[in-house]
Amino acid sequence: MKNIFKKLLVFMGLLLFSCSPADLTNENETITNSDSNNLSILKTSYSKIWDFDNLTEWEDATQVGNPNYWIENGNLRIFTNPNTWERSKVKTISSFAAGTYSWNVYIPEMGVGDMANIGAFLYNNDTHELDFEIGYGSQAIRNQLAAEPDDLIVYMISQGYPFQSVQRKIKRRQWYNLTLQLSLTSNGRYNVSWKINDAIMASVRLNYGKNTKFNIYCSVENLQFIGDHIPKSQNYALFDVVEFKGILIKK
Repeated sequence: MKNIFKKLLVFMGLLLFSCSPADLTNENETITNSDSNNLSILKTSYSKIWDFDNLTEWEDATQVGNPNYWIENGNLRIFTNPNTWERSKVKTISSFAAGTYSWNVYIPEMGVGDMANIGAFLYNNDTHELDFEIGYGSQAIRNQLAAEPDDLIVYMISQGYPFQSVQRKIKRRQWYNLTLQLSLTSNGRYNVSWKINDAIMASVRLNYGKNTKFNIYCSVENLQFIGDHIPKSQNYALFDVVEFKGILIKK
């Protein structure tokens, strides 16, 4: 009888444990039990702002030439020199997934016809990359867009899966808020929207999603696709603030 009583107590204890709440919440996080593997999943709202008082949590990503950047009055100043193919970049040490990415950036005059661009972009690899790229633009694309002398061209690009490139005009010598918004569809793939000063300029549904994370980049690069000749000017940009808002998911 004693053995039967002990077994009954153990059974009741296991039954009570299995009936504990499946979802536990507080103001910052949700813990759920997965039906498939019974692993705990932690979802946390996350926001990060880099105001460029320093370059903590960033690292050099320059591909060609010397690292041409420094902190100046609370801004990241980044530039390339004339008659070079320099590619000056910094990137976040950490990588991120679904959420809203914003860059507050000053777009200067830029050299007429220079093959130089200002980049605010997300990069995983060469086909999993989402870009704002801003430059003077070739004369052909300027004619196509009926660009005025004080216009620059902004390219909003998905480098693959699928490839998409949309071009719009913006005015030079102004501050802009550039935003990439990555939201998840019901099948776990990304929808991405490109916004300039909160106005949607382009969007596309990607063929990849939540398992792809990105580093955040700020750059000025001399690249041949965006002008008519090797740069004749020193071109630069000022990045005041970069921000990410999203949900971190940990198992």
